[in-house]
Amino acid sequence: MSTKLEQIYEGKAKKVYKTDDPELFIVDYKDDATAFNGKKKGTISGKGVINNRVTNFLMEKLEKEAGVPTHFVKELSERETLVKKVTIVPLEVIIRNIAAGSMSKRLGIPEGTVLPIPTLEFSYKNDDLDDPLINDYHALAMGLATREDIDTITTLAFKVNDYLKTFFAGIGIELVDFKLEFGKTTDGTIILADEISPDTCRFWDSKTHEKLDKDRFRRDLGNVEGAYQEILHRLFGE
Repeated sequence: MSTKLEQIYEGKAKKVYKTDDPELFIVDYKDDATAFNGKKKGTISGKGVINNRVTNFLMEKLEKEAGVPTHFVKELSERETLVKKVTIVPLEVIIRNIAAGSMSKRLGIPEGTVLPIPTLEFSYKNDDLDDPLINDYHALAMGLATREDIDTITTLAFKVNDYLKTFFAGIGIELVDFKLEFGKTTDGTIILADEISPDTCRFWDSKTHEKLDKDRFRRDLGNVEGAYQEILHRLFGE
């Protein structure tokens, strides 16, 4: 069992701690909620517990059933998880199956339009610049990743989408779009990191199209906690 040492990072949704093993970190999920790159702030009661459990459940499934390497090692408590140490590749990887949010605004595609093919977007992880959209040539020119890195990330991202889309369809949820982050282990292997949760995915009920994700917070739709609880209920029956 790794011993928790000093905090080395605090982001919008998580804190990260060193352990006595230099290759392992502890992630602690918070209830803090932000939107529009931190411009809107609030709290979603119980969010940290739900996001921790949902992320770990999905990462274990992706690793075992889809062959996607992840940073998940072990769930330590309701809010804390032991993960592999990675250096995050500074790209947010967005996969879209249905037009929504910024894509609809940017391209004029009505929200809810099913896309003929899943679409991948990159944004540059930089809060000061509001995480601008970039393409792979920008990423190469800025030295954010190599061509091999980008190809590996792209392959893994679509693999995640193929698995999760089918999995969520089986519990009555449309996987509209989602954001992934990848990191490099000490030996340079690219693995899935960060989280997969109602914070980072758009989940719609397959029949009613009710939003079951952070859009309820972003758009002041109410019943935010209920939406997060519903995802937990669909996954675990709780």
